[in-house]
Amino acid sequence: MSATTSKKIPISFEFFPTKTEEGAQKLAQHALNLAACQPEFFSVTYGAGGSTKDRTLDTVLTTQSKTNIATAPHLSCVGDSREQLRELLNFYRSKDITRIVALRGDLPSGMGRDIGELRYANELVEFIREETGDHFHIEVAAYPESHPQAPNFEIDLENFQRKVNAGADSAITQYFFNPDSYFYFVERVRAMGIDVPIVPGIMPITNYSRLARFSDACGAEMPRWVRKQLEAYGDDVSSIKKFGEQVITQLCERLLDGGAPALHFYTLNQSEPCERICNNLGFSRQ
Repeated sequence: MSATTSKKIPISFEFFPTKTEEGAQKLAQHALNLAACQPEFFSVTYGAGGSTKDRTLDTVLTTQSKTNIATAPHLSCVGDSREQLRELLNFYRSKDITRIVALRGDLPSGMGRDIGELRYANELVEFIREETGDHFHIEVAAYPESHPQAPNFEIDLENFQRKVNAGADSAITQYFFNPDSYFYFVERVRAMGIDVPIVPGIMPITNYSRLARFSDACGAEMPRWVRKQLEAYGDDVSSIKKFGEQVITQLCERLLDGGAPALHFYTLNQSEPCERICNNLGFSRQ
């Protein structure tokens, strides 16, 4: 553990809504487990085209109530009208929700171009500010390796700047495994006059085939040496988890030593991998 990681560093954890009551109960326990790591907040994802709207809402309220940790819903502008978004924002305010992760969102299969009245994340951020002022701390997405749909890196940087100019407070990155991509992204946006915190998104490694599929879909480059080592382990789950824990712990240490302001973990609704990494980093417990 480095000297930097021995300090109190803000961390946060992301969940996705479950489809069954049994899954919801398991998620509630994982949230309680991770609450012991004293996160700054939890977040809950929002399905393509708002397909998990009700389940996202229920998960946010349950998680915040049971853990007493601020819980941020993801909010997408795809598929919702301004009035629907206004109603949802008012509801969240009435339930003491103070953080939102504002995203453009993905188009669900078969939706075509009917994406709603707001088309881009910067328009959603601007709308939230117009409707609610400074009530919400607004997180937006950042892509150190560029958004997979961006024509090039420069255009992606301009898109990020628009989100910040619209009123975003901070950003959470897509997960990555090459810390230099994060440092370069931060260097570039700082040169553009953007000074909001940019928090690295961290994906624990527990399952090679699932991780490879996710990474290929979202444009996250998996280093060849990591991919080859995971391939070599085959179905040896224990070795995959042990190796993954070492790789991600070292990634976090380098990011924090390099000045990353916080860490955001994509939990995949599991607590143990993140708990072990946080323990390796020396984060305090309650």
